[in-house]
Amino acid sequence: MRSAAHFQGHPIHPALIPFPFAFLTGAFLFDVAGRATGHANWWMTGGYLAIAGIFTALLAAVPGLIDYLRTVPPNSSGKRRATKHLLLNLSAVTLFIVATLLRGNSVGPVTGVVVLEGLAVAMLFIGGWLGGVLVSRNQISVDHRYARAGKWKDERHRVSGQPIVVARSDELEVDQMKLLRLDGRRIVLARTKEGYVAFDDRCTHKGGSLAGGVMIGGVVQCPWHGSQFDCRSGAVKAGPAKEAVQPYRVREQEGKVLLSLGDREQAQRL
Repeated sequence: MRSAAHFQGHPIHPALIPFPFAFLTGAFLFDVAGRATGHANWWMTGGYLAIAGIFTALLAAVPGLIDYLRTVPPNSSGKRRATKHLLLNLSAVTLFIVATLLRGNSVGPVTGVVVLEGLAVAMLFIGGWLGGVLVSRNQISVDHRYARAGKWKDERHRVSGQPIVVARSDELEVDQMKLLRLDGRRIVLARTKEGYVAFDDRCTHKGGSLAGGVMIGGVVQCPWHGSQFDCRSGAVKAGPAKEAVQPYRVREQEGKVLLSLGDREQAQRL
């Protein structure tokens, strides 16, 4: 899924994380060298690098938190992985903050500082590995497009108990999709040769976002493990998913596409 925190389509969080990773790892290495050799200048350099790493880590965390809240699909294996990634990195930065406070104005190496930084760097490496899996396996912040997919669309709408206008009749072309956010619910609006359809964004296998997948010939494929679903009925066309996705009833009226959230049972029978 395309990153919610981006600059002209380029995700910001992955562009910022090399700085704190380099600064904080460098701080630990310089402090180890200062502790081993007794050189005060190396110890001082480690202190400055730690401060730079803390500030750049907090800066990189802002777009990361935005993507965690808006981009990573909820109730999914990716969300659980992203939560571990977030907690590990925040814990690592917290340890570096504590180590910096313990360092104070000391001109000589403090063993406790080096130990805390070592634990923090280990957390950074594990957290970084999880972040890499989020991109390479869960395709978080990847603007995954396919032939004639059109531009990524992500819209918010209020639920009022009445049919909701979610698109113009000519807004999407055949086999195009867009993500709808309706009071915490994520629904995909798509267009087939037979007309507009709507279904839950969550893949029933591991919770991947179907809006971030591929739609061809009225069938949508999850980008995580390749499960395929019929866009109109929600039925599984190919595994590993075993349960159908929930369809919703849509209709066109006076050039507008209306979505009815209360017609799920009727939609399943169509």
